[in-house]
Amino acid sequence: MNMLDDLFVVLLVLNAIWFAMGFNVFSLRNKIFAKLVVPRAQRDTPVFEILAESGRFLGGFNFAFALLSVLMLLNLGVFPNDDQRIILLSVIAVAHGTQFIFNVPVALQNRKGAGVWQVLKGVMLFIFVTDFIMMALNALLAIGYAL
Repeated sequence: MNMLDDLFVVLLVLNAIWFAMGFNVFSLRNKIFAKLVVPRAQRDTPVFEILAESGRFLGGFNFAFALLSVLMLLNLGVFPNDDQRIILLSVIAVAHGTQFIFNVPVALQNRKGAGVWQVLKGVMLFIFVTDFIMMALNALLAIGYAL
């Protein structure tokens, strides 16, 4: 194995962990997810329950990407080709990137004292930054394989 392949394995482990954490929070512990984005004063409304339940859909996507990462780890030989790994890493980068990019407008609103939820504080800031880092790592490794 070369250095890129070692990084591929490490990144698959990180992807699996991050996506599994997303599945846990969005699907299994969906009320925690809802509490992250709904202000305390509005948690007794029906919308809170709707949001909590809708988080399960997002968790399902996270579960799929966690499973993909684990299956790739267990079957590295199925995708031995650099071009195959570029495609897989690019798709995973987009999965992380969409989690990040759709929070950018909310973060910009936060800077003006507005926004539908707080992206720039606490757990949401950690998620926001981690999604960016994971997007960048997957994209950079895909570029590494392309060079």
